[in-house]
Amino acid sequence: MTERPSPPTVAVVTVSDRCSRGEAEDRSGPLLAGLVEAAGWPVARDLVPDGAASVRDAVTRAVAAGARVVLTTGGTGVGPRDVTPEGTREVVEQEIPGIAEELRRRGAAHVPAAVLSRGIAGLVPGPAGRALVVNLPGSTGGARDGWAVLEPLVPHVLAQLDGGDH
Repeated sequence: MTERPSPPTVAVVTVSDRCSRGEAEDRSGPLLAGLVEAAGWPVARDLVPDGAASVRDAVTRAVAAGARVVLTTGGTGVGPRDVTPEGTREVVEQEIPGIAEELRRRGAAHVPAAVLSRGIAGLVPGPAGRALVVNLPGSTGGARDGWAVLEPLVPHVLAQLDGGDH
């Protein structure tokens, strides 16, 4: 009997100036990490300040460490420091607009302002193979709703990235 390979790591990256300075408690990152772990995926966590460079570097670090899925939470709105999508775009080689569209659509069913989220989803090359990167809102509701959209998709996306059939 051969042993099943362990599932790939999912990295959860919280993007927040205030949380990174210890001025506010990160609530969305731990919630999201708990949901991902409850679904059976190992989780790595990171907390970085807002900024395109910090997001780009956090995604790059996570993928270099072997993460096949990177979920960011925070920095997707329209505020002056909300530049998570811009940092993510610096490393994404292919966008997957349908994921971001569905996240906004589902979120807007509960919170009309969810349509203001500018988050993106896409693929980033890495040593363990391409990784899925998705920007989620920084609220606990956005993290919860986002994982509800992503949980059934992640195994299929990873199988596709590894050459699986449609």
